[in-house]
Amino acid sequence: MHEPQRTPAGTALTDLILDLFRLNNRMINAGDKLVDGLGLTSARWHVLGTVITAGRPQPVAWLARDMGANRQNVQRIVNDLEKEGLLAFQPNPHHRRAQLVLLTDRGKQAYETAMRLQAPWVDMLAEGLQVEDLKTTRAVMRALRSKLEGNGDVEEQA
Repeated sequence: MHEPQRTPAGTALTDLILDLFRLNNRMINAGDKLVDGLGLTSARWHVLGTVITAGRPQPVAWLARDMGANRQNVQRIVNDLEKEGLLAFQPNPHHRRAQLVLLTDRGKQAYETAMRLQAPWVDMLAEGLQVEDLKTTRAVMRALRSKLEGNGDVEEQA
């Protein structure tokens, strides 16, 4: 099989993308283990965190956009968290069918407990890494995300 020609930057980015896929899977598995005792998964934890960082009740579609996730998947998780009393719905004055999602006290407690577990875990992962390297990596990831969300999207160029 003949590999397609890429620029050196394209080759380096391809390698980075493959490593990001592997890292993402390991992070999800590690996150699942970290919060398993709380009845959470990484996906549920992510939704709770997105609701908190939104700062105000939002519809599921907005939460999904903020997460970079599929609305239907987020809706399923939100519904499950609502059944368990971690999230609640309230009417949306701007859209009759798109209810607003808000955190319950129980959801806030679960999220805060997860974050207390996360702090020593993430500090352990960060051991030996340079803060500037982490900031540079984040800047590269944000630039790539911006390209994919905007004018660099492959689907938009097709």
